[in-house]
Amino acid sequence: MALSNVTGAKCTICGRITPAEPETTTCPHCGGILDIEYDYDYIRSSIAKNPMNERNGRTMWRYMEFLPVEGIGERPRLRVGGSPLYRADALGSLLGIRDLWIKDDGQNPTASLKDRASAMAVVKAEEAGRMTIACSSTGNAASSLAGNAAAAGLSTYIFVPSRAPKGKVAQLMMFGATVILVEGSYEDTFRISAEAIDRWGWYNRNAAINPYLMEGKKTVSLEIAEQLSFKVPDYVAVSVGDGCTIGGVWKGFKDLYGAGLIDRLPRIISVQASGCCPINTAAAAGTMEWVPQEENTLADSIAVGVPRNPVKALRAIRESDGVVVNVSDEEIMEAMRLLGAHAGVFAEPAGAAGTAGLKKAVELGLIEKNASVVSIVTGNGLKDVNNAIRAAGEPMSIKPDMKLLLEAFAARGLDIS
Repeated sequence: MALSNVTGAKCTICGRITPAEPETTTCPHCGGILDIEYDYDYIRSSIAKNPMNERNGRTMWRYMEFLPVEGIGERPRLRVGGSPLYRADALGSLLGIRDLWIKDDGQNPTASLKDRASAMAVVKAEEAGRMTIACSSTGNAASSLAGNAAAAGLSTYIFVPSRAPKGKVAQLMMFGATVILVEGSYEDTFRISAEAIDRWGWYNRNAAINPYLMEGKKTVSLEIAEQLSFKVPDYVAVSVGDGCTIGGVWKGFKDLYGAGLIDRLPRIISVQASGCCPINTAAAAGTMEWVPQEENTLADSIAVGVPRNPVKALRAIRESDGVVVNVSDEEIMEAMRLLGAHAGVFAEPAGAAGTAGLKKAVELGLIEKNASVVSIVTGNGLKDVNNAIRAAGEPMSIKPDMKLLLEAFAARGLDIS
């Protein structure tokens, strides 16, 4: 099916163009990862006829010209996209940032940015005539796929590492997915899922294999731009695991620039956990060659020692003149507390990593304090309650006695007067 706005799928390795069909995955010539390319003249003409500010519906589907789908037919039944962008003056003042905004993508239906990719996967699976979708995931992609597929009446097979937080596994089970916990690393999980997908012919939702998934993820950038009246921030901070999300964030801004809706591009702040940072290590060394690492971080969503989309991630950092920052688990937990106490946003560890990296970048003098910055929170804290309690601490517990209450206040150093 030819798409009016899409010119093809270009390989990031050999540069050859492949027709953009619903089941298009990797390059048929060299096996490289593909980029969906657009006709920007068509996009400009379409938007001129139907301006953004005259459109109804605050979901990712309001950006149809920038998406590899045809027409305005039925879309996934959940409300994906339209997440709030909060001006965070109190937190910005604390961090030393003049103009700070928090994009809370934990407000999506299954509580993570990954809903954007999964909503696209459901559409493309339906276009391909597939009734079953599968993926491997550290957790959020899995729950987002299960929820979006369930709403569309599709079945799912989900492979996740056995370390996945119970909150995410609970979501999977409630959405009716067939869940396979893999005793091993994310690399092990990815490998067995790929073998199963090939064997049974399921639709492949793995974002590093399926180029359409990044097209869903990039809508977070389209929203940020529109919410800021197309005035692009100086920096956008994002947590990085497999490399798909940072690649999507960058592609969204590049597509906007190509279509003439913005007049400049932001610099990307790439944040990884110190215990698992293969992409940032390569970027800091100025090379496209990365080395596998152990997955030693409590931020399970970015604990990816063998990234499956390093090319697009490293390209995003290089092309945007990006900043790379690695943060410890302690710094991530501090950012969780700061987001909650000073911005009212509840983030899971990986969701707070971007803000942790922003804080550290300011402290290290890597970015200027008078900059405008958007920090993307990629997942809600309810995804991982155990680490939320670990970060925030246990509440006071007393019997109903005023004397005991006063003693508890005193023990916490609270002066109530």
